[in-house]
Amino acid sequence: MASDIGGRVLGVCLKIGLFLWTASWIVTTAVAQTIVVDAAPSHVANTFSPVRSLGAAIDRLKTGTPDHLLTDPVLKEILGAGWQTVTYRQNTELMVEAWHWNPLGAWSDAEKQQGYFVGSADTTAEMIRHSWAAPLPHRGFSRGDGNGWSRLTDGDPKSYWKSNPYLTKAFTGEDDSLHPQWVMIDLGSKIPVNAIRIAWAEPYARHYSVQLWTGELEPFYDGTTKGTWQTFPLGAITEGKGGSVTLKLVSWTIPVRYLRIWMTESSNTCDTHGSADKRNCVGYAINELYAGALSADGQFNDYVTHFPSRDQTVTWPSSVDPWHAASDMDESRGDQVGFDFFFTSGVTRGLPTMVPIAMLYSTPEDAANEIAYLYKRHYPISWIEMGEEADGQHMLPEDYGALYLQFATAIHRLVPEAKLGGPPFEGTFDDVEVWPDATGKVSWLGRFVDYLKAHGRMNDFTFFSFEHYPYQDKPNYSWADLYPEPGYVSHIVQVWKDNGLPPNIPFVMTEGNIGGGAGPSTVKSALWLADYVGSMMTAGAAATYFFHYMPSPGRLNGFLLLDEKYNVTGYPPQYLATQMITEEWVQPVDAPHKLFKVSSDVTDAAGTLLVTAYAVERPDGQWSVMLVNRDQYNDHAVKVVFKDAGTGRDRHFSGQVDRITFGSAEYKWHSEGERGHADPDGPPSKSEVSGGVETLYKLPMASITVLRGSIGEQ
Repeated sequence: MASDIGGRVLGVCLKIGLFLWTASWIVTTAVAQTIVVDAAPSHVANTFSPVRSLGAAIDRLKTGTPDHLLTDPVLKEILGAGWQTVTYRQNTELMVEAWHWNPLGAWSDAEKQQGYFVGSADTTAEMIRHSWAAPLPHRGFSRGDGNGWSRLTDGDPKSYWKSNPYLTKAFTGEDDSLHPQWVMIDLGSKIPVNAIRIAWAEPYARHYSVQLWTGELEPFYDGTTKGTWQTFPLGAITEGKGGSVTLKLVSWTIPVRYLRIWMTESSNTCDTHGSADKRNCVGYAINELYAGALSADGQFNDYVTHFPSRDQTVTWPSSVDPWHAASDMDESRGDQVGFDFFFTSGVTRGLPTMVPIAMLYSTPEDAANEIAYLYKRHYPISWIEMGEEADGQHMLPEDYGALYLQFATAIHRLVPEAKLGGPPFEGTFDDVEVWPDATGKVSWLGRFVDYLKAHGRMNDFTFFSFEHYPYQDKPNYSWADLYPEPGYVSHIVQVWKDNGLPPNIPFVMTEGNIGGGAGPSTVKSALWLADYVGSMMTAGAAATYFFHYMPSPGRLNGFLLLDEKYNVTGYPPQYLATQMITEEWVQPVDAPHKLFKVSSDVTDAAGTLLVTAYAVERPDGQWSVMLVNRDQYNDHAVKVVFKDAGTGRDRHFSGQVDRITFGSAEYKWHSEGERGHADPDGPPSKSEVSGGVETLYKLPMASITVLRGSIGEQ
């Protein structure tokens, strides 16, 4: 599709004429399949404003691209899809970096330009156009976004991992044993082990245990509850002295892949940054880890690969100290768009926006100043998301809770009205589980809520957020993968409720997409998007945000196809599906839409539901039903009934019914070697049909159809 507006209008007119000419869209058939809307006024499943509830997510962008993407003409094309509110995503924590949301601020060690940086809350005439981050020098992660590596197995005796000082008694007010810190080693496969060498830095652990994992799966995700951490027979240390210590853990060898050091009491001695800042003198620090076996002659055989890259033996820590220096700043790793540029560019449409704070690798004062700055600028803020994907970084819920309360206190001291929430979970099909606590409880959400309740701070938790990527880890997906989506959504929402989400706390899906394989060559991703948005809002979400909103120039995927010079070269299926959702199904106005549950009996021989539907009563008085025909090869003809169980009345569309369709007929991909193009690539087809009791509406194969009109008794 050319980006020429006149061409698009002409295409719409031609297609309207074609569909007005043909009567085949009202089908007479002996086999009637039925879509039933539960239209009883008391059965409203959700009430929402599309302007505030149907939005998109904007993440860290490639350095050099924001000035092109967030200005016209590209921005105009992006906004043309119809997503309304936006959420500003925070990527630096996934990279284990300290985010400088404001380049102006103060270092705790001003002379050396290092330590803990606090951005300035003062507004100036100078716009914050870009913001950058610093990779943390005391990192303990071998994995995660980006290309950073762990200091625990990097082979450098001078580097070290250090835990987050804000998880110690000096800041939590709780005994350190209530927030144990840990590091884990993955040897890659089971190896006979009977010893470990720990090169402690300062502060070191006085009380700690060396443990092995008994499960066959990794001790995260699916394997979390499939094993236990068992302390080696000689692995409990109660009077640690620091230094480099070689511990014989058992008198024989045990096949082990995963080892954990569980630390509960610190020496509270000061690290290499000195004693002037108490944050340097709490927590735990380790220079290097070695794991292996002691031979009969006492020789230690190390099985760990020590290397300053991701080729090293993998380690994971419980937390990381956000200490860093000005020299660590790296602008090549991506641009967290500067807040002033972001809010004045037009991408927010002037609507209330969800913004994040860095929490896992930041300070309460820095986060509070960020929110104070935004409020001083009078930017409209809806919600504030606390940190980023703590579960994906394997932080225990009590640790997240301890940080949450410190940061909430600091923020509300400056901005009492700020609405805070989180955590946000990374995409998952089921409950996020963690190693059991003393009572055996494994639900991350349940334990986080318990922590807030125990501290009398539930009032600081105003929304729950999570992400949704059903096929994130799949390089491709089949057509049949479309079918489970409504079930995935309803299941995970029920899981959150069952595991402690209070009924008065709204839930928000803050970023999501189908995941791998959502390229432009098929309408699969478009159908998934319509099904996802409809099912998430039916489940009661307060809002949902589409991710991958910002296009990538020169790449043959994404929300909008651009060449290397930022010229539009095509409109992919999800762009066109977005227009169906935001402009045809709902009204793009800030007014309540009432959503009602819909049932369908359109199935295949195996009972697989082929057609899903989502109905809203719009503020203009019209009823709008979005139907997704997920049958790749067959059209279907359906009746639409609006049933009121309270009165026993059945109603139907009456008079002229607007019919808008986007599917495989409106979008055809033509391969051209490694590239290719779509022709046509929209626009959706539009026509008018006559409603009635006996009217059958034809749903073309592989399509999204919106039926919109008035209903009456006939």
